Amino acid sequence: MRHILAGLVLSSTFIARVWAGQPAFIYGVNLGSWLVLEPWLLPQEWLDMGGESCEVCSDCIASEASFAKAYPDTVDTKFATHWDTWFTQDDVNKLKAAGINTVRIPLGYWIVERLVDRPQESFPRGGLEYLRRGLSWLKDAGIQVILDHHAVPGAQVTGQMFTGDCATEAKFYTPYNYHRALVWTAVMTGLSHLDPVFESVFAIEAVNNPISDATKTPGYGTFQKNFVQIIRAIELTLGIPVPSSNFPASVLPSVSNNFTAALIATTSAPMFSKEVQVALLEAIPILLEIGEACGLPKILEVSSSMQSRDPLVANFMDVNWQYNNPSNPADAAIGPQAYDSHIIYAHGGIAAADPTSYMISICNSKHIQDDAAVGNSPLWIGEWVLATEFKPTDAFMRQFGDAQKLAYSKGAGWIYWNFKIEVTKLEKSFDLVRQWSYIDGLRFDLLTQDPAALFDPDVCVPYMNSTIN
Repeated sequence: MRHILAGLVLSSTFIARVWAGQPAFIYGVNLGSWLVLEPWLLPQEWLDMGGESCEVCSDCIASEASFAKAYPDTVDTKFATHWDTWFTQDDVNKLKAAGINTVRIPLGYWIVERLVDRPQESFPRGGLEYLRRGLSWLKDAGIQVILDHHAVPGAQVTGQMFTGDCATEAKFYTPYNYHRALVWTAVMTGLSHLDPVFESVFAIEAVNNPISDATKTPGYGTFQKNFVQIIRAIELTLGIPVPSSNFPASVLPSVSNNFTAALIATTSAPMFSKEVQVALLEAIPILLEIGEACGLPKILEVSSSMQSRDPLVANFMDVNWQYNNPSNPADAAIGPQAYDSHIIYAHGGIAAADPTSYMISICNSKHIQDDAAVGNSPLWIGEWVLATEFKPTDAFMRQFGDAQKLAYSKGAGWIYWNFKIEVTKLEKSFDLVRQWSYIDGLRFDLLTQDPAALFDPDVCVPYMNSTIN
């Protein structure tokens, strides 16, 4: 087994570069439904809170936004209870014991409360306090963190709980909402370098699951470039060196300890767009406000110690997430950059809905190699599960899990969706828990206790180079 595992890690090095701060190989889980609540992951708790369940989530109270509008006087208190109990120190202990070295934390833009257009937009307030507490636990446990902009301003897709709004129209792809997302990025970048509890953050993801049809995402390529520029401008302002051949020689880390002055000087370089300059200046008072609220009075003080910090990894969904001539996020790269892809067979469209087709598909997958061929490397699989379109046996789920690990080992690693699912007496709860919860997958012996191990290292041998006629 040791030889097999060594081969898995070695194979990944041919495709996946490891940036500073990034685990050599990612064994991760998503902290889904914590700071972006998705009712399907905790259906009974949602009903107990006062939410509703319906076939079309925009038709009832089935999102954070609709809940906040329905219960304006109690939404903050009810969500504080949820944030306090859904992800706890006990969960961190379980993840550490299970060998998890990375978590991806889905966040909504509303965690930066100044970005919410009230009263037109309504979301619960107070989430940043719980994010900071959770990050402190993860830091103490030695678990690295990806901050995922899971729910962006205006909603990136329609009819999805993960946008926080179950919107009937995707309004993200507009100058105004791109701007708000850039301000969010500036705030999160600043906190990641200036707030000690954020020290385990090594990457920020621009947008979760944008619309797949690139003709419906106007301006997205420009946003990708601006997203990277925001991160690098903050880092250069703080005096953090950013290795990149894409930087003009005249753009150097700041030596000033006045953040605002240094920021203006940094962004005056021609490489930084006007949109970036405006968003950065708007982020400064927000960072100051957060610093004061969190007891960080010197949050914008530039220190020489910053020169020893590593730049963050800018993270994007891979170019192959979209079709119809999408922009390639690799073209936006300045400094460390990595890519994310989500492979959920249960959603359909990947293979015929039977065990043999699933195994042939995953065992012969060239997804990571195809992305590498267009510059999207290192790549990790940011969402995957044991769930299927049919009722699987336990034996098949073990095989399917092994095969997915083998396929994803060719990249920078994997991040399971989700760390846990609510256990209830509701219909289909048992199958949901077993197939979507990493912690319960371990409990039911459907996933190996060691994330680097396999039940059967030869699981793919019968399916290699096979096709379905």
